[in-house]
Amino acid sequence: MMFTRRLRPRIVSGEIDCTVRIWKYPHVKVGGRYPVEAPGIGGGHVVVEAIREIALSDITPELARRSGFEDVEELLGVARHGAGDHVYLIDFRYEDGSD
Repeated sequence: MMFTRRLRPRIVSGEIDCTVRIWKYPHVKVGGRYPVEAPGIGGGHVVVEAIREIALSDITPELARRSGFEDVEELLGVARHGAGDHVYLIDFRYEDGSD
């Protein structure tokens, strides 16, 4: 699971603990560990705690901010790429490389 470079330090700090993805099908699984590297911080993993399909209308300004974006429009600008049409909310926690 890839994250935009500017979000990575906030993921590492725990400020961001979820992401919204628009995919054809889920690309991650609960319990899965996915690498994250942040410049100057090193690498660790996000561990998926939950994944659920939601509607586009479920994406609120609060959810956009929790995901690291200023607003819903910015979140969707990043999330809408490719041919996917299923919206997934993925909750995760960050674990540093020493775990």
